[in-house]
Amino acid sequence: YEVNLLELIKKRRARIGYSFKKEEIEFSILHRVHSLFNRATGKWKDDVQLWLSHVAFCKQWNAKHQLSKVFSTMLAIHSNKPALWIMAAKWEMETRLSSESARHLFLRALRFHPECPKLYQEYFRMELMHAEKQRKEKKEFEQAKMDLGEFSYSEEILNGEMARIVYRDASQKIKGVEFQLAVLSIAKLFDFTQDLQKEILESLQARYADDPLMWDYMARQELELGSQQPTEHTTKQKKVSEMAQREERCCAVFDEAVRAVPTEAMWKCYITFCLERYNRKTNSEELKQKRLERTLSVFSKAHESSLLPEALYKPWLQLLLDSSLSEKAVEVAEAATRHFSQSMETWQIRLQMLIQLKRDDVTQCFEEAIKHVKSKGTLPLWTLWVEWSEGTSSKEDTAALYQRSLHATMPAESVTMKEMYLDWTYRNGGYKKVKRLFTSLCENRPLSLDFFRKMIQIEKEQESCKMLHLREYYERALREFGSTNTDLWVDYIKEELSHPQGKPENCGSIHWRAMKMLQGDLLEDFVSKYTLLQTGHL
Repeated sequence: YEVNLLELIKKRRARIGYSFKKEEIEFSILHRVHSLFNRATGKWKDDVQLWLSHVAFCKQWNAKHQLSKVFSTMLAIHSNKPALWIMAAKWEMETRLSSESARHLFLRALRFHPECPKLYQEYFRMELMHAEKQRKEKKEFEQAKMDLGEFSYSEEILNGEMARIVYRDASQKIKGVEFQLAVLSIAKLFDFTQDLQKEILESLQARYADDPLMWDYMARQELELGSQQPTEHTTKQKKVSEMAQREERCCAVFDEAVRAVPTEAMWKCYITFCLERYNRKTNSEELKQKRLERTLSVFSKAHESSLLPEALYKPWLQLLLDSSLSEKAVEVAEAATRHFSQSMETWQIRLQMLIQLKRDDVTQCFEEAIKHVKSKGTLPLWTLWVEWSEGTSSKEDTAALYQRSLHATMPAESVTMKEMYLDWTYRNGGYKKVKRLFTSLCENRPLSLDFFRKMIQIEKEQESCKMLHLREYYERALREFGSTNTDLWVDYIKEELSHPQGKPENCGSIHWRAMKMLQGDLLEDFVSKYTLLQTGHL
């Protein structure tokens, strides 16, 4: 309320151009808001969102002195959250322009979190920003030809020596290429850090020669090295040939990498790079063709080395199909299912591709897949098989396939097959057949609520919809789900009330049964829905 009042006063002042009595009006409200925040944070110290609301309010009204107090109190309580330390140091650096205070905060934070990469990264960035600020100051003083007396800028600080110390300390405590690359990307934002970048790069190459991420970075560097040269007055053809040369240099590094580090992760980096380059838009057909050939060649090499990750077979097959190399795609899919014979996803990709190409050996492939993949998790294969069979095979074959799928899948998965079977039988065999099937399927548990709802829907679609049949379906459903579903009871009561052959006098006994079967929150839910139904609001 107080904050909204402040906003209102601010808007009215702006509208009528009245700027007097601020101390009596705004300052007293601001004081009250700060007092309220202090009381709230004193009472609920653990609520970080409350502290952040106070911080945001102080920033909005430029209450610098108050915000300093908020940060110091908050960090004393929430010293275990590095993000809050970074926020406080950033405010000191950027708003209060105090590098000394920011450095002090970072050093305190590192005592609590000596191995936090994010803290080191931001501290490193802060030191470089401080050096850049001093360089600018020195340049302006020199341009103005001002005499600074005894004061002089330290050359070491101007060259980012403090950041170098931070980096060296951090690299001893924090292992991993990701941290080194993050620090390097920060150093690249500043134009005076060439020596520092060189040191980080050398350390990276020396310490992480076996890491795919390091090789990936080194290869991608080749792209950037060429792009830094001036490209004015160059023809399109020249640009294309230059880009092709840069990509060749990248691939040369990657080739060296997969020889030095022959792992799945390394090949994945190489292939990801090739796919990225191939998906880039270009008007040059020659360059696009070159990228395609290179990508397919790398896929083949990785596959021959048996180091192509399972997830990358799908983009490879898609690429082959897009390039009208369907025979090669079939071969690759077959090899993939041999290599990952128990992977349901790989079989699924192969089968979808065979269906798309309208091949003759689809059934044989389905049989092979079912044989290799464990029964748990085969549902997607069965659904794919029956959907394909619906469009290509006879009704008898599809019905036999549905029957087979009910026994082959896990009980929990067979539920979905029962729903699909019911729906297909109604579409192809009519009402009498689906009713017979429903009765026989009810003998084999488990059953799903949607299975019963589908049958109820089918009954309602008939011209002579009989309440006797609907009652049977509702009663069967309630035997399975009466104790866990309130909507089923309410729908049953509505059916008795609205159906021409319904018996409204049965509603009382249905209600009584529901009250007996439902428990806890479900009972409350049913009572409220039943009340809404009685008053005509449902």
